[in-house]
Amino acid sequence: MKANNYTPVILRSGTQTEEFCKERLFSRNFRVLSLSLFLILNLISCGVSRSVKHVPDIQKYALEIPKVNKINDSTFSYQENYLTKNRQQLWELYIKGNPLQLGYNNGALTQYQMQKQEEIFFSKVEGFVPSKFKQKLLRGFLKWYNRKMYLNVREDYQAELYGLSQYSSDQYNFIASKYLRSLYLHGAHDIGHALQDLAMVGCTSLAVWNENTEDGDLLIGRNFDFYVGDDFAKNKLVEFVEPEQGIPYMSVSWPGMIGVVSGMNKEGITVTINAGKSKIPLTAKTPISLVTREILQYAKTIDEAIAIAKRRKVFVSESILVGSANDKSAVIIEVSPKNFGVYKVQNSGKVFCTNHFQSEAYKDDKRNQKHIRESHSEYRYEKLQELLWNHKKLNPEKMAAILRERSGLKGEKIGYGNEKAINQLLAHHAVIFSPQKKLAWVSSNPYQLGEFVCYDLDEIFSDKRLQKGVLAKSQMNIAEDPFIHSRDFKNYEQYKLMNAEMNAAIKNNMVLSEGFITLYQSLNPDFWLVYDQAGKYYYQRKEYQKAKIEFEKALIKEITTIPDKKNIERYLRRVAKHH
Repeated sequence: MKANNYTPVILRSGTQTEEFCKERLFSRNFRVLSLSLFLILNLISCGVSRSVKHVPDIQKYALEIPKVNKINDSTFSYQENYLTKNRQQLWELYIKGNPLQLGYNNGALTQYQMQKQEEIFFSKVEGFVPSKFKQKLLRGFLKWYNRKMYLNVREDYQAELYGLSQYSSDQYNFIASKYLRSLYLHGAHDIGHALQDLAMVGCTSLAVWNENTEDGDLLIGRNFDFYVGDDFAKNKLVEFVEPEQGIPYMSVSWPGMIGVVSGMNKEGITVTINAGKSKIPLTAKTPISLVTREILQYAKTIDEAIAIAKRRKVFVSESILVGSANDKSAVIIEVSPKNFGVYKVQNSGKVFCTNHFQSEAYKDDKRNQKHIRESHSEYRYEKLQELLWNHKKLNPEKMAAILRERSGLKGEKIGYGNEKAINQLLAHHAVIFSPQKKLAWVSSNPYQLGEFVCYDLDEIFSDKRLQKGVLAKSQMNIAEDPFIHSRDFKNYEQYKLMNAEMNAAIKNNMVLSEGFITLYQSLNPDFWLVYDQAGKYYYQRKEYQKAKIEFEKALIKEITTIPDKKNIERYLRRVAKHH
């Protein structure tokens, strides 16, 4: 049976059943949510009104409206600023200027790509909440929830966002003004992980130095497992920013983003973010990506990075892995709305970061301890330990191999797409940093399997950039993973399409053929989810004996989390009542 093009609506990492669960949860609680929101909005309408009407002060900045020169379909320029697409299909952007000019230069050059990202993002939201009334309520909620965000964002970043937002689409003005939409989207990572804590972003990062690298230098690797569908990941953007004040830096994300999720500055400070376990806060404050942007722009040492993070009020829990060429080491800054900790290793040249906290400040945190017990974070942490033991002294190529690792502990086959794997086959990007050498390698599609493109920040932020005419240092690229040419990878891509059909069948009570289910499971036979999905399908159709067989198959596989396992056991108890 041919798979159709149904795309799951998910803002998460890992397994692809959550959109179904989220929609049911949304519907069940919608009436309560509606009443609560109307009461809340009435109580705080003044605060919402002020935030909705707020416009940043841009009068202090000189501005020249960019006139973009289109060189060809993939290269655009304005004075020294330019955007180009390399042969690995990564967009490369170089911009400079004061905050307002940076925003305008960025927006003018990336307008098409930025509007495309906005369309993809909001179409996902519309797919999840198709009702016009619910969409209206959701817009009201976002305005209320984000009412204090502008008070917690630096004025220069607000000016930059204002400039960038002038090139946003008019199509979504009904949601909020261009400037406010741009501000809200910078909190999307935080809001998604705060309001839908079940949808953790399962990123993995590590730093090694001294005895753990070939040359003793600091080396950092990270997978950014933030998934908003395959289309969202197509327009990867590698930005090189030379601000009027502060330190030049590079950042890897997507068009429309001035915050940083993975980046390094010219001083050799690196930042990567990993989501932690959060309570649901009552209001948005500083988006974490703008905290890390500030660290890159203004910190030269770990202590300076810690001081910046400590000043900012965040609204979610996050681990920030900070590497430093000047300190020749790395630490993890652990931030949350009501706590702050720094994890430093003693007498060791390695630090691992998954999705739980490790510092003394969180040792008695019950939410964190529960997350360690029940989630996939500890499993990936142990896998990193195992991989480092096997690979010994790392270099960039060995680091790439670790980031691409698909197996479980002791090489166990745990299925493709399992969140317990370092490589969950959904990463938006992977990055490798060599801070002392000022080198960075950025993965190309698909996921982190494509060629890693090398960039030399010392060259890029110097006159050599103009002399060379290209940003990448291609002779130092890391080759693509041969796995992308394998039958297993092609099966995985087909599995993703068929999994979307399984979701639709379960959601809409559709009938599937036995041949469909057999093929679906054969494409990813080691993954527990294919049996769990089949079990739910048969349970819904009251074919309880078949459901029992499928759930029992799922239980002998490596299940992602304890709650997932308990859910299967609940289904089996229900099935038993029908015998």
